[in-house]
Amino acid sequence: MFGGKAMRRVSRRSLVAHKVRLVLTVISVVLGTAFVAGSFVFTDTLKHTFNGIFSDADKGVDVRVDAKKDSNPGVPLTLAERIATVPGVRAVQLETSAPLVLIGTNGKRVSSGGAGSEGTIWNPPGESIKTPPTFVSGRAPSGPGDVVINERAAEKSKLGVGDHTKVVLPARGVIPVTITGIYHTKTETGGYVGVEFTKAQGLQLFTDGTHVDAVSIAGVGGVSEKALRDRVATLLPADLRAKTGDQVRKDDRDAVSQALSFVNIFLLAFGGIALIVGTFIIYNTFSMIIAQRVRELALLRAIGAGRKQVRSSVLFEATIIGLVGGALGVAGGVGLAVGLRSLLDALNVGLPSGSLVVSGRTVIIAMLVGTIVTLLSAYSPARRASKTPPVAAMHEGLAASPGSLRRRSVIGTVVTALGLAGAIRGATIDSNGSGAALIGLGLLVTGAGVLLLAPLLSRYIIGGLGSVLAKPFGPVGRLARTNSVRNPRRTAATAFALTVGLMLVSGIAVIGSSTKASINSLVDNNVRADYILQGTGETPLPLPAIQAAAKVPGVQSMTELHPVVTTINGDDVDGTGVDGPLADVAKIEYRQGGGPITGTNLQVSQTKAKDKHWKLGDHVTLATPGGASVTTTITGIYKDDSLLSDWLVSGDTYRKLTPSSRYSDFVALVKAVPGTSPEALRAGLQKVTDPYYTVDVKNKEEFKGQQADQINGLLGLLYGLLGLAIVIAILGIINTLALSVVERRREIGMLRAVGLLRAQLRRTVYVESLLIAVFGAVLGLAIGLTFGALFTHRLKDQGLDVLQIPWGQAVLFLVIAAVVGVLAALWPAARAARTKPLEAIADG
Repeated sequence: MFGGKAMRRVSRRSLVAHKVRLVLTVISVVLGTAFVAGSFVFTDTLKHTFNGIFSDADKGVDVRVDAKKDSNPGVPLTLAERIATVPGVRAVQLETSAPLVLIGTNGKRVSSGGAGSEGTIWNPPGESIKTPPTFVSGRAPSGPGDVVINERAAEKSKLGVGDHTKVVLPARGVIPVTITGIYHTKTETGGYVGVEFTKAQGLQLFTDGTHVDAVSIAGVGGVSEKALRDRVATLLPADLRAKTGDQVRKDDRDAVSQALSFVNIFLLAFGGIALIVGTFIIYNTFSMIIAQRVRELALLRAIGAGRKQVRSSVLFEATIIGLVGGALGVAGGVGLAVGLRSLLDALNVGLPSGSLVVSGRTVIIAMLVGTIVTLLSAYSPARRASKTPPVAAMHEGLAASPGSLRRRSVIGTVVTALGLAGAIRGATIDSNGSGAALIGLGLLVTGAGVLLLAPLLSRYIIGGLGSVLAKPFGPVGRLARTNSVRNPRRTAATAFALTVGLMLVSGIAVIGSSTKASINSLVDNNVRADYILQGTGETPLPLPAIQAAAKVPGVQSMTELHPVVTTINGDDVDGTGVDGPLADVAKIEYRQGGGPITGTNLQVSQTKAKDKHWKLGDHVTLATPGGASVTTTITGIYKDDSLLSDWLVSGDTYRKLTPSSRYSDFVALVKAVPGTSPEALRAGLQKVTDPYYTVDVKNKEEFKGQQADQINGLLGLLYGLLGLAIVIAILGIINTLALSVVERRREIGMLRAVGLLRAQLRRTVYVESLLIAVFGAVLGLAIGLTFGALFTHRLKDQGLDVLQIPWGQAVLFLVIAAVVGVLAALWPAARAARTKPLEAIADG
């Protein structure tokens, strides 16, 4: 019997002897674990940075009073005065803000990159309960029009102390301001733009004159936060709440964690895909190592090594590869996190800067994932190596019996059928949640079934592809086709790595293409407006700009849509307020009732009416906690429409329910007077809206193009992340071809000896690789297009009512797969061409 140390020494020498394949295997582990580690490093870093920011932002706050619901107008100013008299209260600070746009020296809006652009109140150090910002230059605001801006905003806008500029508020329009100071604070993140006004002007601009967003309270020494909270709570009505400073900071941290959890899951999902694809490569790599060492292992068995020792030897190699790959994956994850943050900074996405956080949990998870995945992938080759009879292995050389595919194919057929049946059921049942889950489960089951069927399918599909793609190459092509299906299991495992990547890419392509087609159909069929006015980026439309646009010659009607946030029976609800003739600019299919949306009229979608058991003539009370309430009457029930919300009220109702400081439009629809020149009307609209800096004027085609650009941007991100699976698949093809060259070394020597030229040999490997890659692509496209169509059908009630298969993209994917196959074959083909005939025959 061999000792454990001796077998481990054999394993280490084997790894060193096969450096190239060792590197390829480690890379496949690194790529997967790097995504896992990178997702944790990226989100942990952001979480740590944001936690620090919020701790600084709320430092000094012992109690905060705010509204329980978003629809509430806020905390009454009169209540803030009463809170200041509560025993134990040292100071009270009013908190209020509003979104605004700062105009730079170039006359254009300053983008925050999503980090926020807001106006707030400047609290002098003597009145502030928080740590005041540090002035970089200038002084605090002292009168109307005076503002201070944060340092990052000053850098981006090129504004300095003494400069005159403007800010734009949705409800107030354009406000001229003078920069009196530039401040620095630890709480500003990324591209954040903060403009602070005097208390008097801030209350005028950002509130309705009677309420503020929140009241922060500082207590006197010796009074605990909880005791102070309880004292303040006795003054509050039912729609307001008091929280301790610790709870405020905890809520901020929890909100960040919840927001970042999606990012973490998103990145981990792609890391999981990379690892799944990597398992096929690792499996093939260890199959290759076993094929090369079958005589060596047989000899070890013959001189005393047991089956368990041989199996443990191979698994020991896998453990080393897993640990090395996991360790490098952690390093790669750090690099990935740094690269992702740099990319987002380059794209002007407002993220805070901070030191990287690499936790022990991240390192442990990455190492465990890398090791476990590698061990699972290597187990089957290790078990096969240990079961090979010593004498048979030494006699058979590198040959391996492929075995029967009948049982595997039967099981694969049944599993595939079950997966498809479940997915079709999921696409047709009424429940959206259950239906989507069934389709997702069906995709997993179908994928497993196709994997089982792939060896059998390879014989027929590659045979068919070979008769077309390999025919121009004559005997070389026929040889390549034969080689491609010589070991169908290995060919299937290699091709399936590419199948997984293209399955996801093509499925996403179907959903993306159908989404764009559905939006185009919706706009073409349901939008009757000649021009659509929207805020630039995430900025709401300034109301004065819309009022000016309505007076442009050639405008027949202007229809404004406002966001309504209120409650019905105590539940928060979102709807739309309408000013102007909606029927002139949008198609509404009424199932019952109808007519103009004026006064206290309420019109609801068919689904909302069914869910709430509403019917024509019913009275529904819309109430703003702590504010107004309006009793409306249902005058129309319309067919569900993605362009319209669940319910519509008049502009008058909207204004009764909404504080004046929150007035805004999310879109305004322009109907032209018949015969008006579109170019002249556009010029007139742009002329009156340009002074407001934040209004985009678009016709229907431009609006559709904007939606398509947003979808294409998301698709580009997904394609980029899924490209990782394609990279790993390329490594798999390289590994399989390298294995094929090793296994056929004697055969290659014989072919070279009887006259096969090096160029012909290389061409054989190229065609073989091309056939394997296209085979994997065909399977991936078949599954991806099918399930993309099923998911689209499932989402028809959500607005995806047009199914569009991107056949052009599918053909492009096939071409790319073929190119990838040829590129992956360059190194194995060159290696095969360098084979010396006599040495190969002698070694065989």
